[in-house]
Parts: sequence; structure tokens; C-alpha cells
Amino acid sequence: MAKNMKLKKKMSLAGRRAIFGYLFILPFVLGFLLFMAKPLIQSFIMSLSDVNVGANGFDLTYAGLKNYERALTIDPNFNIMLVDEISKMVLNSLATIIFSFFIALLINQKFKGRAFVRAVFFLPVIFSSGVIVGLEYNNTLLAGMKQMIEESSTSGIADTLETILSNTDIADGLIETIITLVNSVYDIAIASGIQIIIFLSALQTIPRSMYEAADIEGCTKWESLWKITFPMISSMFLVNWIYTIIDFFMKSDNQVIQQVQTEVTRNLDFGYGSALSWIYFGIVIVWIGISSLIISRVVYYYE
Repeated sequence: MAKNMKLKKKMSLAGRRAIFGYLFILPFVLGFLLFMAKPLIQSFIMSLSDVNVGANGFDLTYAGLKNYERALTIDPNFNIMLVDEISKMVLNSLATIIFSFFIALLINQKFKGRAFVRAVFFLPVIFSSGVIVGLEYNNTLLAGMKQMIEESSTSGIADTLETILSNTDIADGLIETIITLVNSVYDIAIASGIQIIIFLSALQTIPRSMYEAADIEGCTKWESLWKITFPMISSMFLVNWIYTIIDFFMKSDNQVIQQVQTEVTRNLDFGYGSALSWIYFGIVIVWIGISSLIISRVVYYYE
């Protein structure tokens, strides 16, 4: 009897949590159904059609997979752009996750001015949102500041590092990858704001008693990092990975996104542009699914 009551209480708690979860995502679901579902369906129909713009609107003629075949087998640039963007995504996403995790570890420590340092690392989120995006990309002063930072610090470090590594036995491909990451440090820092906050919030949920018990047992800080910190926040690695992938694929300087915009706005080829966007969307979904499946196998969930 007592066991059944306990199980009922536990199930009711799980039910309440589920209800809160559904309420949390309800605004997005409603927004998707009201504002995004119809354009999504229309774009898919366009991708299977030859689209002509007339006085009465769009005139669609069913063309089957013609636009997809053109993108994958005829267009000489699209496949190259896809491979290039996916390669950059993997490299930059890994660098962003590692960078944001270690920054979160640093600013989770107790020191004077901690709140100010946290605010500084969150500023890129503000700078990359809304109207500020236009300021960042169109403001001459900010563009000049970015160039000055890259030339005065990053480029110098990259040149020196390349000189040092070229005299070692490290493969040329690995050296090129390292130099690319060093030259991308500005973009990585700009893209890490949300991930830092997510990691930081996860780190603050770890009970201090776990670290105290580990210290009593003689664990080093390095062992505590791998045995306590990583398992306890492993689920946030999955969240941040998915967020980082989507954020990278949606950047305005993405070559594929720019190609889609060119086909739709400049060439007025809505059918081909829609096919490009659906191919890109499909690749993103498949990549997120595969990587999420792999990462979820090593995620530790606890109550």
C-alpha cells in the first residue's frame, strides 16, 4: 500500500514536470504552426516545381526532382560549398564547445570582479542580436576594431605559431587546422556566449559536497574534473552541441545561405533556391541526429 502511494506520488511529480515542460515549449510550437508551417510547406512544393513569377503571383509547374538533380549533379559550386561549410562547422563547433567549457570553469571560481567578467563574456550575445547585428557588420568603427585586433594580436600569434610548428614533425594538415583555429578566435569568442552561460548554470548545480567527499578520498582536481564535473554536466554538452551546430549553419556569412539568397532574390529562381535550402536543411537535420545519437550514448543523467 505504502509502495503504491509512493509510486503514485512519484508519477504525479513526473507528470507535473512534463506539464511544465510542455508549457515551456508551447509558445514555440504555436509560433511554428502559425508563422512557419505554411511557408515551410510552400517552399517544399516550390522545390519540386518550376516557378514563374507573373502578375497574378506564382505559377508552379511540377518538375519532380529536377531542381535537386541540378543542385547535386550539375551545379559545380554547390557541392564544394557544402563540404567546405560542413568542415568549418565541425572544426568551429568543437572549438566553441571546448572554449566555452573552460571559460565557464574559470568564471565559476570565486574571485573579485567575477560578476563583471561574466558580463563581459555575455556581451557577444548582445552584440550578435537584433539591431546590434547590423552595427557589427555595417559599422565602420567596429569593423576597423575587429581588423585591428586580428592584425595586432591574432595574426602575429598565428605567424609565430606557424613558424614554431613548421620546425616540428607535426603533419602539415594539423598545422593548418591549428592556424585556422587561431585565426578564428574572434568568431569563436563571439559565438560562445550562450554556451558559456549554459555550462555555468550546469556547474552551479553540482553539489559542493561531492567535491568535498572527493577531496577527503584524496582525489586530485584533475580526477574530480573527469569523475565529477564531466559526468554531472554531460547533458549540457549535448544541448550546447546542437545549439552550436544550428547557430553556425544559420550565420549570414554562410556560403550556402548566401547562395540561396542569391538564387531567390537576385535570380528570382524560387524553385532552385528552395531545393538548395531543403538539401541544406536535410543535411543539418541528419548531422544533428547522428551526432546527438553518438553523444547521448555517453551522457550521464541523474536525479
